Amino acid sequence: MKNSEFRIKNKKSRDGKHTLPFSILNSQFSIRCLPSTFCLLSSVFCLLFLAGCAGYSNTSLYPKDVATVYVEMFDNQSFRRGIEFELTDALAKRIEAQTPYKIVTNRDKADTVISGQIVQAKESVLTTERQIGRALEKNIELRAVVNWKNLRTGELLIDNKTVSASASYSEWQSQSFAYGSTLAANSLAERIVELMGSGW
Repeated sequence: MKNSEFRIKNKKSRDGKHTLPFSILNSQFSIRCLPSTFCLLSSVFCLLFLAGCAGYSNTSLYPKDVATVYVEMFDNQSFRRGIEFELTDALAKRIEAQTPYKIVTNRDKADTVISGQIVQAKESVLTTERQIGRALEKNIELRAVVNWKNLRTGELLIDNKTVSASASYSEWQSQSFAYGSTLAANSLAERIVELMGSGW
């Protein structure tokens, strides 16, 4: 501790009182604590980082014993015809693109089958023109009940789950109901794919 000792000098001030100014002989006294402080902070940050990563897992939530999916044509219980074709096609494409499964066109060669019913196709007005009351923007909401069955075990991976999605379109921008229903069907297909990988 020779180099880190404090040298204290006594001297009198003008009023006769003693003052105790002190100086550090070696500036390394304060610098030496920096490495240990840095190590301590680094350790804290490492622990926080590891704690944040502890709950993360890259394990797939999709069933591993499934390789192929057959998509049945959805039944349409609404009065809007044609939506069932759009939803079935959109769902098959999204399963192929966003999941580890392969779409097959032969049910007998499939591990699983996904099916469902469109129970609602509701249209509502979002905005209107003030002067003549014409609808400027409309909304389409689709609702379906979905089932996903393992054909090998008979297990229902998705059992009568209700899924809904919506999309808007504007006749003022020359967009028709068919345009809006296609958007809504694609959005609904995306929700169904999310449901397939939700950990059921």
